[in-house]
Amino acid sequence: MTSLVSNPRSAWLIAALLLLPAGLRAQVTPPTTPGTSAPLTAPASSNQGVVVDRVIAVVNSDLILESDVQEELRFAAFEPFRDRSHYTREQAVERLIDRDLILQQAKQQAEDAVTPAEVQTQLDELRKDIPACKQFHCETADGWAKFAAAQGFTVEEVNKRWQQRMETLKFVELRFRMGIRIEPADIKTFYDKTLVPEYTRQHATPPKIDAVSDRIQEVLLEQRVTSLLDDWLKSLRAQGSVRIIKPDEVTP
Repeated sequence: MTSLVSNPRSAWLIAALLLLPAGLRAQVTPPTTPGTSAPLTAPASSNQGVVVDRVIAVVNSDLILESDVQEELRFAAFEPFRDRSHYTREQAVERLIDRDLILQQAKQQAEDAVTPAEVQTQLDELRKDIPACKQFHCETADGWAKFAAAQGFTVEEVNKRWQQRMETLKFVELRFRMGIRIEPADIKTFYDKTLVPEYTRQHATPPKIDAVSDRIQEVLLEQRVTSLLDDWLKSLRAQGSVRIIKPDEVTP
């Protein structure tokens, strides 16, 4: 079984990572200044605040902003094999919180960094797998830049986000992957019930199962890993400080 990080054609499976059930929130007061409210503001000439962003959640000392959530929703366009029709804003918030918790833990452990070359290798393969890329001719640098811009990103921003996802996946793989086995019957079931319908929904011709079996194996592996990851993230939330900020909330 190949590594999720080193296998360039498995990059898209990261979409399956961290889509955990809602309701894992530990409502603990974040470190804030007494009397401050959730929105971040910039001063205006009238001495009244102009809202430029809003704090959605506080994860230990890290802030998750409304702009982060909107970017996460737009970035789903780079994850071609996940059904985005049911990807809600609430799921995006939970996903950002979980990813932040994992990255905080990963920073505490010395690991080999994901290199720009590894990121580029995966993104080169991803450009071939996104059905919507065909109309932009993503096989060219100019076409890829136009596709990224259509989603509200620059190529540099896509590279940075993908590197972060690879680092998250690498940490999770090292911690949870050992001992998990995927059977051929599991691969066929996923192909028939998930991959083919998703290609059909996007009006694209699905590849042969033999061509994607390795990638399906990695997706199923991540689903198994996620069940182990769930309990670990519950523990991290209980031990740390995670708070979802309501739109009209004033923090104490």
